[in-house]
Amino acid sequence: MKRAEHLARLKTAELDLLVIGGGITGAGIALDAQARGIQTGLIEMQDFAAGTSSRSTKLVHGGLRYLKQLEFRLVAEVGRERAIVYENAPHVTQPEWMLLPLIEGGTYGRLATSVGLYLYDWLAGVKRSERRRMLSREETLRMEPLLRKEKLKAGGYYVEYKTDDARLTLEVIKEAAARGAVPVNYVKAEAFLYENGRVVGVQAVDRISGETFAIRAKQVVNAAGPWVDELREKDGSRQGKRLFHTKGVHIVFDQARFPLRQAVYFDTPDGRMAFAIPRAGKTYVGTTDTPYDADLAHPVMTVEDRDYLLAAIHYMFPEVGIQAEDIEASWAGIRPLIYEEGKSASDISRKDEVFRSPSGLITIAGGKLTGYRKMAEKVVNIVAQELGVKAPCTTDRIPLSGGKVGGSAGFASFVGKKTEEGMSLGLGREEAERLVRRYGSNVDRLFAIVRERGREADRHRLSLEVYASLVYALEEEMAMTPVDFLLRRTSSLLFDIEWANRWKEPVLNFMKRYGNWSAERTDAYRRELERQICDMTP
Repeated sequence: MKRAEHLARLKTAELDLLVIGGGITGAGIALDAQARGIQTGLIEMQDFAAGTSSRSTKLVHGGLRYLKQLEFRLVAEVGRERAIVYENAPHVTQPEWMLLPLIEGGTYGRLATSVGLYLYDWLAGVKRSERRRMLSREETLRMEPLLRKEKLKAGGYYVEYKTDDARLTLEVIKEAAARGAVPVNYVKAEAFLYENGRVVGVQAVDRISGETFAIRAKQVVNAAGPWVDELREKDGSRQGKRLFHTKGVHIVFDQARFPLRQAVYFDTPDGRMAFAIPRAGKTYVGTTDTPYDADLAHPVMTVEDRDYLLAAIHYMFPEVGIQAEDIEASWAGIRPLIYEEGKSASDISRKDEVFRSPSGLITIAGGKLTGYRKMAEKVVNIVAQELGVKAPCTTDRIPLSGGKVGGSAGFASFVGKKTEEGMSLGLGREEAERLVRRYGSNVDRLFAIVRERGREADRHRLSLEVYASLVYALEEEMAMTPVDFLLRRTSSLLFDIEWANRWKEPVLNFMKRYGNWSAERTDAYRRELERQICDMTP
């Protein structure tokens, strides 16, 4: 509801800090800076989290494979960060026990796995209840009967954390906005503004209205993910280290076809590792890791990507007999890695780096979803020093938007209590629980929408659940298009395509009336939605 107001503020105020990029890294920088009293604006040329931050494996994980690369510091840091993200946002992050089957001739042997997982737990400061266990062959198969039995020796059992990456990004941005930050999506930085050789803002374009305007700020941070080198090019500072893009693809199956019980981290035929994860009645598998130099905004699964993942499934889960026609959905994302001479896509480190240009532009590149908060702290420390701000980082103790649920220990009872409340308003049990788990403490706002305006749902051919979610997305989460809602606000295009297809036309019609769209704009958004569905489904 406040997008126009945010745009007006960006046009007229001189910000302390302008962040370019509305993925998880930019979101984290905006929250950290605003929490320290640094007046911050954020612009994203697509929707929030539309790039890498909605296309990950959807795990806030410590990166067991980094032990193989001897990156102990990275393992320790991101391992500790998992617990912080979980505690501050239990509604979008939950523990997920992971099974690591040990195959004769595979990546990990029994002794190395036992020592590695112990070291992993120790470095990451894992609490006692979540520490690793080693399993016999029989115990491993009881955990997941679909595993290949040939050459299976044993298993490791350890905890990672699953998340909804797009919603995690949104909750960080919403918390920043609640503290006074000014984030806006669909605004692109076209050029930098300079005074005496120093960057003092950007010339921006609103991609919804087409209006061009200036945004001025004392400091500018380039957190544009795969596009950081393009902005460095505009600044004339693309020198030294550069990005190396790789593509990661995931595929989704219904549990009726791939009834995986247990999340599994497993060997693939070419010696890489992949994940198979049960989620909301589906099983998804990923990821690939291949060099990429095509359209950064619209990566898609190729036949080669599909066949690679199917071969990996056939190798580790041979009895399932999965075929290409069983795939319900897919997604592809770009990893913006920092190029390292002579290393393959899979071997390049996921570490982050900060670059300073002669103009004062600060660029953050590389990194992982799990480490977003520490990446943000590193950048904001530099900004704070430049601005003379002494306040330290406090984001390790800031519950995210929706996260005020009594911490991780109180989340289960919160879900039970709020689900009953939702049912008393006319929602079904599954609908109410879905809303509570998705929105956390913000569910009160959705329940208020049901209570005060729920009678309007029928008139718009929407269920109470869809109506409340859609109104909330429009009024509180700056959803501008049907794809914003169906893909990044609800994940239905990924994990409930039947639900998405059922509601896509009523959703589009409601948004058309709400936004007073022209026929041309409505048709454009309908085409965008159909193209997205086409790209994601086989």
